Amino acid sequence: MTTPATQYQPTRWSLSALFPAPDSAAVETAIQELETVVAAIEAVRPALSAEIDGQEFAALVQKMERSAELVHRLSSYGQLWFSEDTQNQAALAFMGRMEQILTNAFNRMLFVNLWWKSLDDAAASRLLPYAGDAAYSLEIERLFKDHTLSEPEEKVINIKDVNGINAINTLYDMITNKFVFKLNVDGEAKELTRGELMAYVRHPSADIRAAAYQELYRVYGEQDAVLSQIYIHRVRDWAAENIKLRRIGSPIAVRNLANDIPDTVVNTLLDVCIEQAPVFQRYFRLKAGWLEMPKLRRYDLYAPLSKSSAQKVAYADAVDIVLDSLHKFSPVFGQQARRVFDDGHIDAEIRANKRSGAFCASILPGMTPWVLSNFTGEPREVATLAHELGHAIHAMMAAHHSVLTFQSALPLAETASVFAEMLLMDRMLAEETDPLLRRDLLVESIDDSYATVLRQAYFVIFEREAHALIDKGAAMHDLNQLYLANLRQQFGDSLDLSDDFQREWICIPHIYHTPFYCYAYSFGQLLALSLYQRYKNEGDSFKPSLLKILAYGGSANPNHILTEAGIDIANADFWRGGFKFIEGMIAELENSA
Repeated sequence: MTTPATQYQPTRWSLSALFPAPDSAAVETAIQELETVVAAIEAVRPALSAEIDGQEFAALVQKMERSAELVHRLSSYGQLWFSEDTQNQAALAFMGRMEQILTNAFNRMLFVNLWWKSLDDAAASRLLPYAGDAAYSLEIERLFKDHTLSEPEEKVINIKDVNGINAINTLYDMITNKFVFKLNVDGEAKELTRGELMAYVRHPSADIRAAAYQELYRVYGEQDAVLSQIYIHRVRDWAAENIKLRRIGSPIAVRNLANDIPDTVVNTLLDVCIEQAPVFQRYFRLKAGWLEMPKLRRYDLYAPLSKSSAQKVAYADAVDIVLDSLHKFSPVFGQQARRVFDDGHIDAEIRANKRSGAFCASILPGMTPWVLSNFTGEPREVATLAHELGHAIHAMMAAHHSVLTFQSALPLAETASVFAEMLLMDRMLAEETDPLLRRDLLVESIDDSYATVLRQAYFVIFEREAHALIDKGAAMHDLNQLYLANLRQQFGDSLDLSDDFQREWICIPHIYHTPFYCYAYSFGQLLALSLYQRYKNEGDSFKPSLLKILAYGGSANPNHILTEAGIDIANADFWRGGFKFIEGMIAELENSA
């Protein structure tokens, strides 16, 4: 049984599990301990050689793990505090102090990383078994063996990033999270956060949907010169370090290498998404007919088919249904998700200056993750809640691993989150007997599949082309035109596209903070659809396979984890299988409409 829904209300999270307060003695104690651990690591330097004793190496790895635990704790507190209020000067000061302290500590320990990469394969293979559960993190480091610079150069890059690209990204957050949006709804003038504004793109009124998008791009447009320049500098910094200095083959190959996914696999995934774009184009044409429109406008992409879709959901009810759907799949899932609420690790309030969107932050193994949500009461927010709790479950399933390996690689990071959404949707469909409401649920599910698979894939396709264009001296106008061309390829003639969507790219935080992240969503959604289809076919006998995938965390190569589960990510037909699942939902919708 789940905890009664009445227990849960939207609250601000507590960060006390990290530190009692930003000015507490515990913070200074952690800083002092980090200094002690770093000094102990420095003392090992003379002993580092290809012939180092295995037990000595194991002791060094343990010191590195302890330093990582302290670094994660100290850095995450400021980042989470800042997310609560992106105009909080005290949080910014704390973050700035921690960046300086942690960069200094990292630079002092850098020699270990460089030594490890310098070893020949035979020496590394001899030592890896002594690393215990941290072994795969060391394998990842050696992927960058041929792209590592000298110790002085690496130190300069680390120092540069603190007041360089990291600072620029913070400015992006400060600028965009301060935006206030104005919208007239039923004669009432509203002032809204971005999260509140975007709820209206799913409004039954076509005029309100259009007005919401127009207001989004009006406000972002007032700062488009600054925001586009921030992006251009982000891309130049990415290229200067990774392409020119490290000599990695391409901008996206940097992300692929960190994910330990071959370039060919990512290319296959993106190629299949381009190939299968007509699946969603067909859906948009069908949706126009159901809405009695000659053709959808881009404004109407997420339009509900009936006014019932606009009904608000109480936060307590949303929590209850999500927890119950997780519990019914696995009591372990339900218990782990409930920990996030019971430990006060969720921030679901709507507040000015709070970071927009939603995320899950898994800081340390064994520590309950933190979830940020901007819960507006829209039905979509229920699925978002399930999604972020899926991330938390994934981290808690891997809590037995090292701090260096408990977090999954990005391509697998969306597995539990999307699976949790599917559990929620299936539960809601199973319980809904009204044909119109079932139809609305299917529409919402297909809309979400578009947003997670095709839209995210085309973000990455835009990034690939934008990085190349910026290298040739592109300006904002060039990027706007590139993005419009990207949208035209994505949608074909299935809808009418207005020019105001040329600014959409400056509204996407991921392309600023984590270039080429977004293919992880396409990867994760299509993977989760495949796994969910197996669950529906195999029933309870499938559950151990999923639990094993999640329990790996980031302790093994993604291809190894999935091959063990019978999945070949190099095969284009595997990715096409996810689109067949989506086509099945469209067919079911056609039969019910």
